[in-house]
Order: sequence, then C-alpha cells, then structure tokens
Amino acid sequence: MHIVLVEPEIPQNTGNIARTCALTRSTLHLVKPLGFSISDRYLKRAGLDYWDKVEVKVWENFEEVLYHYPEGNKYLATTKAEHSYHEVNYSLSDMVVFGAESRGLSPSILKRFPEQLIRIPMLDIGRSLNLSNSAAIIIYEALRQMNFPGLR
Repeated sequence: MHIVLVEPEIPQNTGNIARTCALTRSTLHLVKPLGFSISDRYLKRAGLDYWDKVEVKVWENFEEVLYHYPEGNKYLATTKAEHSYHEVNYSLSDMVVFGAESRGLSPSILKRFPEQLIRIPMLDIGRSLNLSNSAAIIIYEALRQMNFPGLR
C-alpha cells in the first residue's frame, strides 16, 4: 500500500509514519513543500533505525504522484468526509492521502476525489487526531481487510 503525505509539517509525525510504513511494507510518498529537511534530526529520531527499511519517494507536487501511480484508488483522509475509513474495500495498490497537520488537504485536491473521501470517527471537539496516529489506524484497517498480507 501507499501512504501519501501532502506538505507534511512536523518531522516527528513523518518519522513515525515512516516506521509504520517500514513495518507494513508500505511506500511512503512525501509531497513538497516539506516543513522540514529530510535530514532533520527529529525526523531521523522518530523513524529510529527503520529508514533503510522503508521506500520513501519525494515528489514536487501531488500531480506527479498521480501521474506515476495511475492504478489503485486514492482515498483522501479528511474530517470533511461523510464516509468512515472502514466502509471502503482496500487493495494493495491503493493510496491513503493525508494533508498538512495544520490545514489538511486543499479544497482543490478534495474536489478531485469526492467519492473517495474518508474519515476516522471522532468527537467534534477539536481539529483531528494526530497525523501519525491517523495513518496507523487507516493502514492497519486496510491491511486487516486483506488478512495482513506478508505480515505475521
């Protein structure tokens, strides 16, 4: 599977997600601009010693991701969605796309995939769950649906 972070801002979140990607054999896609340097010590520390075990791709913009990965569904995680993340049927070629921690995905990206917006159910008392927690919740549901292929 693929986790796409569009304009991530917090290196610790990206590092935690990289660790999740390494342990689930998921590809991590980072879409610029990034709010940190790839060599950031907080990013490296959060990912611990998993950086050599994860496939990371860095893109100039979201259009590049779509061009290079036309196959599979693109599920966009947003608090603006009506459908829950567990209501879709995932496949290994699918991407789960997340926006910047402070603002989420842009309206222009959300409008492109109106039928593929998903959300994590939560109380409406704050913005949302932490980005790395959200990515872990959704990727593990997707893998659970597929009986955790290749994992033990």
